[in-house]
Amino acid sequence: MDSGKAGLTVAVRDIIGLIDEELSRVEREISLEWMASVDAITMIGNYLRSSGGKRLRPALVILTSKLVGDGGESAIRLGAVVEMIHSATLVHDDVIDGARTRRGRASTNIMWGNHTAVLAGDWLYMQAFQIALRERDFRVLDLLINVTQSMVEGELLQLKYLGSMTVTEAEYMDLVDRKTAGLFSVAARLGAVVAGADPATEEKLGEYAWNVGMAFQLIDDVLDFTAHESVLGKPVGNDLWEGKVTLPLIYALESSDEADRNMVATVLADRSYERVPFERILDLIIRRGGVERVRQRARAFTEKARSIIGEFPESPYQRALYAVTELVTERDY
Repeated sequence: MDSGKAGLTVAVRDIIGLIDEELSRVEREISLEWMASVDAITMIGNYLRSSGGKRLRPALVILTSKLVGDGGESAIRLGAVVEMIHSATLVHDDVIDGARTRRGRASTNIMWGNHTAVLAGDWLYMQAFQIALRERDFRVLDLLINVTQSMVEGELLQLKYLGSMTVTEAEYMDLVDRKTAGLFSVAARLGAVVAGADPATEEKLGEYAWNVGMAFQLIDDVLDFTAHESVLGKPVGNDLWEGKVTLPLIYALESSDEADRNMVATVLADRSYERVPFERILDLIIRRGGVERVRQRARAFTEKARSIIGEFPESPYQRALYAVTELVTERDY
């Protein structure tokens, strides 16, 4: 194992070990709250939970809560809430995108059909808000309502851009803000709120996690082209196959010639790599510097996140939040 990967493994182990008990309680909370009177919803919930996931969002709730105080049971509940909202968005995204796999297994829309998957996602949203209501805290509800609306707006914008080669960097970064970084930010803010932090501290932790979320999505975009399918858990090149032009390709197209652009246009029109093999698209992105430029952007976001978390007093939780930035940028899945 190379030293970089070894260091990353240690960082992950340290983060999880620090909050292992709390994350286990989040999992128990999710398993209880995902029980529904309709069997299909319970089965979909169990299927999603058993497929794993990074659980970064609930980890941020817990770590930020512990950094500035202790949110106790509220942090556990809200950790479950953000994970359920995240899961609901994945279910809806897979339906909209016509996805076939998720985390190495058949996606919920393939297993249960589009109609059932959409309704299950709706149920998850409502259940998450029902749990959040128990906090009797308007700030908590305000954060969750605003981010959920923003995520839905992001999905609508993505539909608008689907199949388009004219999406700009600014438009795409706005999409990442809405669909990914916003929920990261809210997760950290919720941890601060339930721990009794002042508004300035909440704002600072939200900014830290927003930068982490931006980097997280940009690395996801790179891995969609460069990772191995068995590690990534879905087909490589999946985004373009679904009609999404992400940042590595946006950068590559800036300096592409007509032949390059025609290749991309063919894949978008066909929604397949039959006429233009994926390897030719990957070569284009690497040749035109798209991969390296996106990695540089991701590093800039994580450097900003590190500078923010570095302003807090050193503690195991502060070090763990610093390590999260390394986990995001150095991962291979």
